[in-house]
Amino acid sequence: MIFPDNLRSITRPYRHPYFLVSPENPTTSVPTQNKKRQLEGVIFDWDGVIIDSHDQHERSWFMVAKDQGKTLTSKQFRATFGQRNETIIPLLGWADPQDEAGIKKLADRKEEYYRQLIKEDGIEPLRGAIGLLCALKDAGIPRAVGSSTPYENIKVVMEITGLEDLFDDVVASEDVVLGKPDPDVFLQAALRLAVEPEACAVIEDAPAGLRAAKLAGMKSVAITTTHSAESLAAEAPDHTVGDLPEVTLDVLKDLFK
Repeated sequence: MIFPDNLRSITRPYRHPYFLVSPENPTTSVPTQNKKRQLEGVIFDWDGVIIDSHDQHERSWFMVAKDQGKTLTSKQFRATFGQRNETIIPLLGWADPQDEAGIKKLADRKEEYYRQLIKEDGIEPLRGAIGLLCALKDAGIPRAVGSSTPYENIKVVMEITGLEDLFDDVVASEDVVLGKPDPDVFLQAALRLAVEPEACAVIEDAPAGLRAAKLAGMKSVAITTTHSAESLAAEAPDHTVGDLPEVTLDVLKDLFK
C-alpha cells in the first residue's frame, strides 16, 4: 500500500535540495547542477491523465451550489476546473479569501459529494494508463502522482481501480502550500521518489501543470484530453500527444536526448 500516515507528515513548505530559489522569481527553481540527465522518475497529473472524473466534479460543484443557494454556471466551472478548492471558492464569490473556515466547510462538502458520486458511478483508468504504468514499473522507473486533487479523492479512486500498486507515492493538495503553477507539487514528488527534478518527466493535461513542470526544471508531456494543443503550446511542453497510449517508455526516454 502507498497510503501510510507518515506520507502526510512532511513539513511544508520546502525546496528540493537540488534547487535554489531564483531572486528574480521566488517561484522559479534554478538547478544547482548542470550535467547530462536521463529518465529516472515520472510524475503523473491525476484527473485528465490517469482518470476522467470531470463529470463527477461538475455535478458535485452544482450539488454544493444548490445546497448553499450559491450561483454557478458551466462557464465558471470550466474556467476553474483543476485549481485548488481554496482558490476556486473565493473566485466564485462564495466566501471571502480570508474566511478559511467557510472555505474549508464548502470544500469538504464538495469533496464528500464527489466521493459519493465516484462510489455510485464507478470509474476506470483512462486508456493507456495501466500499460504505461506497468512498463515503467517493469523498467524500474519510479512513479508518483502530483495533483491538486485532495488525497482522500485519489485514495478512493485507487482503491476502486486497483491502481495503488502501480504508484510509489502520491502528492496531493494537502501536501503543498501553493498549487500549480507553483512547482512545489512536482518538487515534492521528486523528493519522495529520491530523484533529481531534472531527471523527472511530468505528464500533464493543463496549462498550469505544464508551467509548474517547467518551473521545476522537469521535462513535460502535454496530453490534449481536456485542452487544445494550441492552448497547451503556450507553455512550451517538450512533447504533445492526443492521449496516453501515445506515451511510451521510449517516448519518455527520448525527452532527455
